[in-house]
Amino acid sequence: MDLLILLVRERGRLISREEIIERLWGKNLYFDTDNSINTAIRKIRNCLGDDAGNPQYVETVLGKGYRFKGHTVMAPKVEPAQIEEERSRIMLAVLPFENLSGDPGQEYFSDGLSEETIMRLGQMSPHRMGVIARTSSMAYKETDKSVTRIGQELDVDYVLEGSVRRDGERVRITAQLIRVKDQIHLWAENYDRQLPGILDIHGEIGAAIADQVKLKLMSEEKRQLTRNAPRDPEAHDQYLRGRYHYTRFNLFDARKAVAYFQKASELDPSFAWAHSGLADALMVLPISGDVATNEVFSTTKSAIARALQADPDSAEAHTSDAAAKFWFDWDFKGTESAARQAIQLNENYSLAHLYLAHVFSNTGRHDEALATIQQALVLDPLSLILGAMRGQFLYHAGKDSEAVEQFNATLGMESRFWVGQICAAKVYEKLGMYSEALVACDHALEFSGGNSEALSMAGYVHAVSGDRAKAEGYIHQMLERNKERYVPPYNLALVFAGLGDSEVALHWLGQALEDRDVHMPFLLDHKWDGMRLNPEFQKLWSRVGFARSERSV
Repeated sequence: MDLLILLVRERGRLISREEIIERLWGKNLYFDTDNSINTAIRKIRNCLGDDAGNPQYVETVLGKGYRFKGHTVMAPKVEPAQIEEERSRIMLAVLPFENLSGDPGQEYFSDGLSEETIMRLGQMSPHRMGVIARTSSMAYKETDKSVTRIGQELDVDYVLEGSVRRDGERVRITAQLIRVKDQIHLWAENYDRQLPGILDIHGEIGAAIADQVKLKLMSEEKRQLTRNAPRDPEAHDQYLRGRYHYTRFNLFDARKAVAYFQKASELDPSFAWAHSGLADALMVLPISGDVATNEVFSTTKSAIARALQADPDSAEAHTSDAAAKFWFDWDFKGTESAARQAIQLNENYSLAHLYLAHVFSNTGRHDEALATIQQALVLDPLSLILGAMRGQFLYHAGKDSEAVEQFNATLGMESRFWVGQICAAKVYEKLGMYSEALVACDHALEFSGGNSEALSMAGYVHAVSGDRAKAEGYIHQMLERNKERYVPPYNLALVFAGLGDSEVALHWLGQALEDRDVHMPFLLDHKWDGMRLNPEFQKLWSRVGFARSERSV
């Protein structure tokens, strides 16, 4: 509201981001003002029904600031039912459990228990209680922020704090529930357990929280707290180690996570989360690294089948299934079905919303995609991947200025996030901001450890900007690399498409089809428009699973 008042009072004048920061918050601040501005602008536009691409009220001047250009502002109409719906759902954040063991090597255990608590409480009563996802909660690890501040930033009603002390087979967990609005400690409890007694502790914690927030649990909701709990303490320990490495989101740790999840699933074949965790970690390798799909395809699909067999009602397993159908099978209807099933089972699982949004966006259903990714961001507002994907979906929808704002916000949180950098390069290229696109490609190459997608995008930018020699240099670099390790054929095809060499581009796309290259769902991108009427391209288009009615983005 303060920002809207400022813009209206200065109607017609360009207000820089620096001026907004100084006038709203003052100087010498040390929190994420860029993200705060972007969020406020987005909320203003939502309330006013404004379109960033063709604004009637708030105009964005890229790299400079904002200008209010409207004359009359109508108050948004909020239906009573909407107010009641918003009030009826309790929101909870589980902060990272503090490791009091005095051993940094036990960090995986406290972090893993934090995440498991989030997952189990999230599936307890998802229609009546929302639980903030792990990524956003873990951002407050070792924070000195007050509960009030955390509650405001995450927009939650309650916060669960805890600590873990492990000494051999003995574990003490301390948990306390705090109400945000007045910081009253509603409940606290110590749990002293001898392993494997800790494996069913979430039932007690969940029941206590439900009692304090006046949430009457049905018998099925009580069952959700301990459903599919691991039977083997060693399998549980291996699973926690796997989650610890998986959530670090890099190829080195992903491979470690694969090994731990495999061990957990071998020790306890009925442990569905171990199987779906294995599938998720395996999919990181081709999606975020230059690994051929064929290397992980069969193991991934087998892990998903075992997860669904062990627990047909696991939202995590159905989400893994949605991911594999999207990246590996190009089965877009199947992706939507699996993601919807996951959301029906646990609407607090943000990754299920992400994959539903992904398939919407990549098949041209842009309004649905943006609405769905926004639901995911409510559950995980500080997630870098969700922020980057929202920017990409805005780009797919042709809302390029809003996409730039989103990438500024996401990369403002973490500039070394290479996925955000490569996605930002795409919108910069589309806007003709070639120097900015190339800088983003350089960052993506550095921060990803040399992912060939960054080489491909840089080569494409040089090609469309007229520097054929440099574009061919990137092709040569990828071909030389391909002699030693796998380079996704799609990445080579893209540079040839930028050079206008359709015949060679189609050759590499044919190889990408045969390799089941995970980049193929992005054939809707505008970069392929020059080849779209080519009969060979149309055959590829159909074989990837796109319908004739689906157009380029």
